[in-house]
Amino acid sequence: MNKVVVVGGGWAGCAAALAARKAGAEVTLLERTDLLLGLGNVGGIMRNNGRFTAAEENILLGADELFGITDQLSRHRGLDFPGHRHASLYDVRKVEAHVRRLLIEKGIQVRLMARATDVERGRTANGDGLIERILLADGTPIEGEIFVEATGSTGPMGNCLAYGNGCCMCILRCPAFGPRVSISQKAGKNDIMGQRKDGAFGAFSGAGELEKGSLAKELVEELETKGVLVIPLPPELIVREKLDLKVCQQYALDEYAENLILLDNGQAKLMTPFFPVEKLRQIPGMENARYTDPYAGGKGNSIRYLSVAEREDSMQVKGIDNLFCGGEKSGLFVGHTEAITTGTLAGYNAVRKLKGMRPLILPTQLAVGDLIHYENQRLQEKDGLSTRYTFAGGHYFARMQETGLYTTDREAIFRRVKKCGLEGIYSEPLF
Repeated sequence: MNKVVVVGGGWAGCAAALAARKAGAEVTLLERTDLLLGLGNVGGIMRNNGRFTAAEENILLGADELFGITDQLSRHRGLDFPGHRHASLYDVRKVEAHVRRLLIEKGIQVRLMARATDVERGRTANGDGLIERILLADGTPIEGEIFVEATGSTGPMGNCLAYGNGCCMCILRCPAFGPRVSISQKAGKNDIMGQRKDGAFGAFSGAGELEKGSLAKELVEELETKGVLVIPLPPELIVREKLDLKVCQQYALDEYAENLILLDNGQAKLMTPFFPVEKLRQIPGMENARYTDPYAGGKGNSIRYLSVAEREDSMQVKGIDNLFCGGEKSGLFVGHTEAITTGTLAGYNAVRKLKGMRPLILPTQLAVGDLIHYENQRLQEKDGLSTRYTFAGGHYFARMQETGLYTTDREAIFRRVKKCGLEGIYSEPLF
């Protein structure tokens, strides 16, 4: 059958499906909502800081298609804003349709509104767990030989209520499409839960989207021309405590408390969590401001990192013989580039598993390999569960700079990948 089933259609799931298909497998992608990309429909930030290095490494490894789409749809390139350099902002209004067409053109069976709710389990001869099939909410069985879980770590609604401020009605739309279900837990493994500095579980998403049409014309014109707006806040509107709550610690800088920072990703991306609407409207030019995502953005945001699988550096879930994982399901990772990186490796290694080949372990001489290995190591340390790992900032970007992994020199990145002997490996069919 040579069939790979990917559960979850965010950036990681799309990357896994694409990698498995390019490697020669028959691929089915299951997504519980009516849109692919999940949080990628409200994100849009690429190539900032170390994400430039990681994007170029992935492209040279042969995972170029998704980066080609985000580059093609970039509204702004080479953008600098507080704490970040040379960023690109793709248009969140257009990206999903482009990615969906790509996957279908590649021969991937994309099944939307197909929520996976359970698994039928078995055992290998040596006692490891085994998934025999996925069961959808309507009872439909989905057969496969190898499975990739990319269900993310956000939701279900009960988690947002228990660890946040309730359902914020975000792009994931759990009330309409049903809650996320952990495939690794259904297969018999316990998931890891990320923590905040105070020990509480999970973390708040750190941004929201404002409807451009609700902002003053002059603000919109400046935002669309420059790509970024930095608006100083009066002292009475500055709340520094919110910085510690942000999942994206690369934006937990004083500038994000002292200013209102907007990015042009097609909407006006507000880089501050739960800024109350009545206070937002005290800022000149924002008298009519309203949120488009999450709808309850003035009160809260989605809660993430409540369902992370224990995995090997190959992205195989520990103790489950035929389950791989990518994206936030695979670690305390932040960002689209990180999701594409981990998802691609998971999908590729799923096919190597089908072929009876040893899995590919990306070398730590590459940023993409070092991130995967380092996050896995850090989870064993005392503060590992309260740290977030991203090429774009915080703890891991500092590591990239210290070790010399960060560079924007494309020729240097090419030499690095060539030295590892991995040029185009994701483009080579295995069947």
